[in-house]
Amino acid sequence: MIRFAVLLFLLSTVVVALPAGSPSSKANFDLFVDELFNRYLADNPTTATQLGVHLYDSRLEDYSPAGIEQQKKWCHEKLDTLKEFDRAKLTPQQKIDAGLIENFLRAHLLELEDVRMWQRSPDQYSSGVTSSVFTIMSRSYAPQDVRLRALVERERQMPAVLAAARKNLSNPPKIYTEVAIEQIPGLVSFFESDVPQAFSGVKDEKLRKEFAESNARVIAELKSYGEWMKSDLLPRSQGDFRIGADNYARKLQYEEMVDVPLPRLLEIAFADLKRNQDEFVRVAGLIDPSKTPEQILQEAEQDHPTGDHLLQAFRDTLEGEREFITRNHIVTIPSPVLPIIEETPPFMRALTSASMDTPGPWEKVAKEAYFNVTLPENTWTEEQTKSWLEGFNRGTITSTSIHEAYPGHYVQFLVLQEAPLTRTRKIVSCGTNAEGWAHYTEQMMLDEGYGRTPGIPEAKDMAFLKLRLGQLQDALLRNARFVVGLEMHTGKMNFDEGVVFFEKQGRQTHEVSVRETKRGTSDPTYLMYTVGKLEIMKLREDYKKKMGAKFSLQEFHDRFLEQGAPPVKIVRQILLGDDSPAL
Repeated sequence: MIRFAVLLFLLSTVVVALPAGSPSSKANFDLFVDELFNRYLADNPTTATQLGVHLYDSRLEDYSPAGIEQQKKWCHEKLDTLKEFDRAKLTPQQKIDAGLIENFLRAHLLELEDVRMWQRSPDQYSSGVTSSVFTIMSRSYAPQDVRLRALVERERQMPAVLAAARKNLSNPPKIYTEVAIEQIPGLVSFFESDVPQAFSGVKDEKLRKEFAESNARVIAELKSYGEWMKSDLLPRSQGDFRIGADNYARKLQYEEMVDVPLPRLLEIAFADLKRNQDEFVRVAGLIDPSKTPEQILQEAEQDHPTGDHLLQAFRDTLEGEREFITRNHIVTIPSPVLPIIEETPPFMRALTSASMDTPGPWEKVAKEAYFNVTLPENTWTEEQTKSWLEGFNRGTITSTSIHEAYPGHYVQFLVLQEAPLTRTRKIVSCGTNAEGWAHYTEQMMLDEGYGRTPGIPEAKDMAFLKLRLGQLQDALLRNARFVVGLEMHTGKMNFDEGVVFFEKQGRQTHEVSVRETKRGTSDPTYLMYTVGKLEIMKLREDYKKKMGAKFSLQEFHDRFLEQGAPPVKIVRQILLGDDSPAL
């Protein structure tokens, strides 16, 4: 998982005034794009900070009911303006950007008018304001006192956000409220401990006093919000988390440019699930034919570090992965700097096991990238901790490290920093590209020989086979996401059935299965991992046929990453020059 390019936060209203002349002119389109995103960043200051634009660090998003209505109006107005451009008269790159912007706006409208998470997700508010602070404190893009002043201004606006939540939330699903309540202690602890520690070097006493006051107010408001959710919101949280088949299909179309009918998508999901299940059984049989695959997996799951050594176990993988990529010409890595591995921030822990947090494409000072790993909580039972760590066995640690760092999300970020892309292509991204690439690399690296012992046949290489088993377990996790997300949100599977599917069909531990199913209730299209992987594998084969003897794996990977993270359908058009099916 990656917090990559743009998180789709709330928009606000603005009317773009184009200069006199034909609205179809190339110059006017560029002006439209600039004004659209200038206003977008001004009204989405948390996103602006994440992208490396620090003009709005003292602002916070407007979550008020009036602000919601303005957002809807803004999207409709921008779509109307966009329709005035004659796309036939635009440059090829402008045509791509126009399509991306149209889907970008339609996706927002779908969220605001139909999916309506602003009305159904209490965690969107409490974790949202926490994220807005984390973006300021996590990177030293300016001196501590400068960043703390901006943070104080954001904190002063947070009580209004939590007040808006009380007005906006209406009959949320019970699971959403439960997740939000589960997050609150971690958020409070974050403001009590992590935030003050991050700014301990500030000497300005007046500023320190202002921070102490604003921070104490936020802590009190979060505690009050948590109590309100328990006593008021939870008893009346009877809503349905399912978004329905129509919204699901439109969400895929607007966000991923995937227009495959849902029944066909489900067939694709089960077919890939079976391929990986069969391969899992084959590999387990090679490890020890006298034992069942379940027994082999149970043994593999016991081979994991303790909780206090989990971060170091991930650190130990990075150098070997990077060296293998360079030696075998897998992809060009623009920088030798390693990502920083740390514990997942508290506002992400309830739903995330690992993620990559990279600076935005316009960040010029603080270019650190953070590889987040969720550690067992101190409040967990011994059995919960055991189950969680089994999900971080040696094989899945390698697979996760490849996914998040080399050559997954971290390499994506390094390339994006240098790629000569348009503003639209740097802001608008999609999961099937970003997550699809990272998931694709898990299998690709092992296919190319990563982890192999020289001189030993693959079928006899026990260390490699155990890595392959871990990679397949992670692939089955993504297969289960594909099926569970689609089936739950179209009404064919309930929550408990989702947990069982992850356990039995996806071969996941119970603790991981519960967390993954929780995530699926609010992240319906987390099929993006497998869908994107399959799209990239098909594109690679099609590109290989086109290039013939000139095909180079490194050249294909470099060209793919240089496009940013638009839908794979667009990358196909650029690399192949046609509109052939992506799946």
